[in-house]
Amino acid sequence: MTATQRPRAFRIPSADPATAAEGVAPSPVTPTGVRIVEDPFEIVEAADGAIVPVPRKRGAPWGALLLSAAGGLVSLGIGLSVERMIADLFQAAPWLGGLALALLALAGLALLAIVARELRGLWRERRIERLREGAIDALRARDHTAAQGVVRDLSAFYADRTALAAGRQRLEAAADAILDVDDRIGLAEHELLAPLDRQARNAIATAAKQVSGVTALSPRAIVDVAFVVYSAVRLLRRIAAIYGGRPGVLGFLRLARAAFAHLTVTGGMAVGESMMQQVLGLGLAARVSAKLGEGVLNGLMTARFGLAALAVCRPLPFTREAPPRLSDVAGELLRAAEPDPK
Repeated sequence: MTATQRPRAFRIPSADPATAAEGVAPSPVTPTGVRIVEDPFEIVEAADGAIVPVPRKRGAPWGALLLSAAGGLVSLGIGLSVERMIADLFQAAPWLGGLALALLALAGLALLAIVARELRGLWRERRIERLREGAIDALRARDHTAAQGVVRDLSAFYADRTALAAGRQRLEAAADAILDVDDRIGLAEHELLAPLDRQARNAIATAAKQVSGVTALSPRAIVDVAFVVYSAVRLLRRIAAIYGGRPGVLGFLRLARAAFAHLTVTGGMAVGESMMQQVLGLGLAARVSAKLGEGVLNGLMTARFGLAALAVCRPLPFTREAPPRLSDVAGELLRAAEPDPK
């Protein structure tokens, strides 16, 4: 090749004898749906005309602005009222003003403590949620490293539970063992959560029996409603404390909303049991006594809510352990509703 010759491109002849004999250049075979372009700017021009779905614009958050502005006005009004009151007390007697300042400082300290408690409770709830989500992702992806991390974080979360010390030691001994993802998470579930599951089931059964007994004996419907609400609140806090949560007001509201959402998704009238069995038990109880039937119904509803709270507060999904059913926590109510064969 001389210096004046320019580079040239050559087409490799086809291996197909028929095509080579006819002297026709073969057409390149391209996969379906794939487009080959020679000019990269053609891709940009083609993309300019593509329709890209635009997310729907949300309106202005007028409700949040209203609440924020109203809260700010109320806070300013309270602050000005307190400031004027302290100033008036200083004018009346200096020691009264000093006492008012001391009380204000004490109230501010109590407010900081309440805020810190709320934040700590929300942090612990979020940590439990991350453990559960991490376990679900590890089981879905069959990720052994993620499963080991979940077990390690769960052991650290219950490091202050002396009753679970033996289980933590057994988990540490099996940390380097070759285990399947299901087996590793199931082992952590058995060693650390099985004792807590028994406590939660006992708490749900106790609350269901108490609600059923109070409803059967109370003379007023308002008393029934009040005690059912009180028992549900106490049961949710109890189950959260069993699994390591320390919910404050905001944390409790989050847990309650999640429990009711779980109860709705799982079909509130079933929760793993046959609806016909519950209706039959309630009907038999109602034949004996109307108040007894109401007691059985309220007890079953409390038990259903407790099972939903257990599923929300538990750090791991049920993998190897059997999830509790309604008959496990409210079986005595159904048996008590059955008539005596004698």
